[in-house]
Amino acid sequence: MEQENKRTCLYDKHVALGALMSPFGGFEMPIQYSGIVDEHQAVRQACGVFDVSHMGEVLVSGRDAERYVNHLFTNDVVGMPVGKILYGMMCYENGGVVDDLLVYKMDDDMFLLVINAANIDKDWAWIQQQSAGYDVVLENQSDRYGEIAVQGPQSEAVMQRMLGVSLNDLAFYTFCIYQGDSSFDDLCGDLPIIVSRTGYTGEDGFEIYASPEMIRLYWDTLVEIHRVKPCGLGCRDTLRFEVGLPLYGDELSADITPIMAGLGIFVKLDKEEFIGKEALARQKAEGPARKLVGIELQDKAIPRHGYAVLKDGQQVGEVTTGYHTISTDKSVCMALVDAGCAALGTEVEIQIRKKTFSGKVVKKQFYNKNYKH
Repeated sequence: MEQENKRTCLYDKHVALGALMSPFGGFEMPIQYSGIVDEHQAVRQACGVFDVSHMGEVLVSGRDAERYVNHLFTNDVVGMPVGKILYGMMCYENGGVVDDLLVYKMDDDMFLLVINAANIDKDWAWIQQQSAGYDVVLENQSDRYGEIAVQGPQSEAVMQRMLGVSLNDLAFYTFCIYQGDSSFDDLCGDLPIIVSRTGYTGEDGFEIYASPEMIRLYWDTLVEIHRVKPCGLGCRDTLRFEVGLPLYGDELSADITPIMAGLGIFVKLDKEEFIGKEALARQKAEGPARKLVGIELQDKAIPRHGYAVLKDGQQVGEVTTGYHTISTDKSVCMALVDAGCAALGTEVEIQIRKKTFSGKVVKKQFYNKNYKH
């Protein structure tokens, strides 16, 4: 019997707004409201709000919390200050990726791992399995948290108006615990309200983690009072793709390592140990057999996930994500190709149905990021 998709704490809000709903990562999620192009442009030019309550949260605490997270994680959490966030991956011994995630340092012996919705059950099992011999307490808090993302060049001004505090000093990839209004204590429960300066769009932006009741209140305030445009997962994908950010299952997977994906900067091989270190060090030293690249087509045809990349009539790779970009009006894709075809300027073809279309290898970032510095 097929398992029913879960619903986030904002499901009824999406339905009331007329969102197109569709399954994603085991959840019934909004794909679009006013349209993908309209929502995409709102985030690039002003501000949009996303429901990302489907994401997972795992709390790691205890005497060995730092040592254990460092064992799981490709980036290096040793000595990171409280309030800092790091991006990286959990890998298998062979270097393949269990998931990519964010690590929030909540306290000296407490870390919050933010994981992908589709991987929550798999990740939770993996995190538990690897903890033998470590003095840690593991809590899967995914069902306790709601989360929204406020993204775009006007996001700081909007968030400051809503929260009534200055966020100018909150640096990129840091977070704070927001105390809020004591009159809302009954909506908060025992969960802290976490405000982080992060995002998945290439624009300045924030994410708020709180109880489902508080997230519903913030959503209504943003949409109804501050007139922030609600945005679906459709434009979340077009936005992240334009700036070269990976999606697990497309640009990262059990078969696509961080080295193949060009994410070696988040793999700290000078650490004493972490799961997958030996395989990733070997792959970096020898060079990966396949590499993730950007490809720009000369035509307006749209390359889709799984389409073949050809060189001299032979298949040398396949598309991971492709679009006709909204911000730059070009047909482009990211693709995993043989290393010998990965140099910038390499001419290739993409098989789209029964035709082939000429293209060339370009940088994976098709649009410049506009983060807070």
